[in-house]
Amino acid sequence: MADNLNIKQVESEEDMEAAIAVRFRVFVDEQSIPPEEELDEADATATHAIAVSDGSVVGTGRLVWADDGSAHIGRMAVDAPWRRKGVGGEILTFLEDFARKQGLTHSVLHAQEYVKSFYAAHGYQQHGDTFLEVDIPHVEMRKEL
Repeated sequence: MADNLNIKQVESEEDMEAAIAVRFRVFVDEQSIPPEEELDEADATATHAIAVSDGSVVGTGRLVWADDGSAHIGRMAVDAPWRRKGVGGEILTFLEDFARKQGLTHSVLHAQEYVKSFYAAHGYQQHGDTFLEVDIPHVEMRKEL
């Protein structure tokens, strides 16, 4: 993992703006997802986590509570220079730990197909077939917490 990396819950408007900036760099700029698709109503009620290195936010993810008692993890994004250094795994672990502490029993996420092996390495199993979400192939993955 990268040195000087701190994973924390978003606590301020500044933290949230930095998290959204990472999402826009990854999803809107790199993957051409329309900006209006990137932000949604779940952002207001989700628990957001950020990865901070030397004062800069370099990654983010969010957790949304579902009515069925599951944690829906999504909007996982890490700036390109920080990928494959353990940042995404640390964010994922942080969100899973938070979900467990809230009494949630399992986690569900929609993984872009090209990164499903990342989630599989963290204990997630694919459920169902590939589907399109914002014109990108995804798979649903689940994990017992």
